[in-house]
Amino acid sequence: MEKKKVDLGAVAAGAGRNAIAFLGKAKDTVVKAVDQNDDGSLDLKDVSAIAETIGNAAKNTAAVIKDSAESRSREMELKALRPIFLEDLDSADFLLSKLIRITDIDKRHAESDVCQGSIGYISEQKELRIVNIFRDKVDAFGLSFYPDVDSEVYYADPSDRDKYIALDDYFSYLKVARVNELQKIAQDLGAKHFRVTYKEQKTSFSRNAVKAKGNAKVPSGTITADAEHDLSASAVSNVEVAAEMQCLGHAPTEPKLCYLQREPSIQSLITLRMDKTSPMLHQKYTLKLSNSSGIKEKDAVKIDAALKAMKISGNTTVINEAQNESRRFFEYEIDF
Repeated sequence: MEKKKVDLGAVAAGAGRNAIAFLGKAKDTVVKAVDQNDDGSLDLKDVSAIAETIGNAAKNTAAVIKDSAESRSREMELKALRPIFLEDLDSADFLLSKLIRITDIDKRHAESDVCQGSIGYISEQKELRIVNIFRDKVDAFGLSFYPDVDSEVYYADPSDRDKYIALDDYFSYLKVARVNELQKIAQDLGAKHFRVTYKEQKTSFSRNAVKAKGNAKVPSGTITADAEHDLSASAVSNVEVAAEMQCLGHAPTEPKLCYLQREPSIQSLITLRMDKTSPMLHQKYTLKLSNSSGIKEKDAVKIDAALKAMKISGNTTVINEAQNESRRFFEYEIDF
């Protein structure tokens, strides 16, 4: 009768995982399992065969353990270094942060096997997610930068998420951009004259310093028409005519708004001017700059904390600039 063949590889694989248990089996069972020449006993040939099989199984087990360990190590390194690759930019899960940093590649990312070919990385600094872009890989992101790519820290333009402004120039850039937009609005609406006056409210330690008849909140509220007289007279430390122009005037065309698209006064101005049944000749508005700024005070606190964690410092803080912005106004006067 033909002897039933035993799967020696399976038996040996079990031995590779637990050699002691394997060798502790009953003698007859072991003999039947490893008797390679069907003589009912163990000889040198049988021992050699089983030793080879056990050795191969042990090697395979060790290889699996090694691959598993290397895979876990790779996953841990990816989570720690969080590299960004070119293909990630096309992923729906990838989002640019408002605050980004342009930097040279650091030693950890340069020497890591899992980061080879990366174009940047993501970091978390004091509640802020930051996209760090390697300086020689900036073009891969398809972004524009003001004034150039020579700065380190940038913040998103509030009207264009593909444009980033150097943090050092952020507030001054937006001031000029909004003045230009007010000028373009006046031209599109067919104004014969317009003037933009830049005003900065005085700092004070007492709310009694502003005694307006209307609704005035310092420094974060709104200033109504009733408060304009006090704002222009005693409560202002800086007055500057930012833009003024005489024009021929023409029929209005509706302006396209960017930075001032959420400014109710400007929306009202456009609606009134475009309504041909209600002609208007003169309008005057006070526009609070912080209403159209991309960085609010609560954002500024987090940005300053992140900059400190990255050991980036200057001669002012973002919170100081945001608080200054809350005291700044445009007086917009327009004639048709």
